[in-house]
Amino acid sequence: MKPTMIITGVSQGIGYALAKHFAETYQVIGLDIEKDPQLEGVTYFNMDLGDHESIVQTFNIVAERFGVAHVLINNGGIASLEKPMTELDVETFKRVIDVNLVGTFACAKAFLTLNEAAEYGRVINIASTRTLQNEPDWEAYGASKGGIVALTHSMAVSLADRPVTVNAISPGWIQTSDEPLRDVDHRQHPSGRVGEPTDIVRAVTYLIDRDNDFVNGHNLIVDGGMTKKMIYES
Repeated sequence: MKPTMIITGVSQGIGYALAKHFAETYQVIGLDIEKDPQLEGVTYFNMDLGDHESIVQTFNIVAERFGVAHVLINNGGIASLEKPMTELDVETFKRVIDVNLVGTFACAKAFLTLNEAAEYGRVINIASTRTLQNEPDWEAYGASKGGIVALTHSMAVSLADRPVTVNAISPGWIQTSDEPLRDVDHRQHPSGRVGEPTDIVRAVTYLIDRDNDFVNGHNLIVDGGMTKKMIYES
């Protein structure tokens, strides 16, 4: 029988690519507040990461239908929020933290119950290079993703007595839309191109490998080298 994987945020972008790819080798449960992507081999549940009671109820249903779970990919969340601090109200800031960071914690906590009877477990938290560097007016999003990296570190240590590893992936610029790119968009990356969802798929594949239990508590940066590039005003 295929191992079971739970992915949040499967309706589009990176989550969609992950669900589509891993449906070949896993029983994939896809969670999202948006519409069902209707991917073959993916069982979909509507769930709001900001509604923590909904998370508990959804994971209980998953437990009834699938029993044990082996992999959790915390990908879902508010994908961006660019707003000047003078216009960013506290409630909006709290909402981003609640969905992105608290939602990640709540899903991981619920997953651990489903994983108790499994021989191994893998938790992947999707963060962002905005944890390390940022642009003006991204305080809420950057803080939520920085918290996810810190949470990853703590969880890896806390779960040391279980065969569970916890790692983060921080994507850089990953093109998930049909918007055309310029040559300069590609050239500014040391790797010579903007990232694609398949770049994250390959990173996840590495980290969730059942035999790969010595990479733990790590934040894998997948950004074409951009965070290592010094940029000065001309």
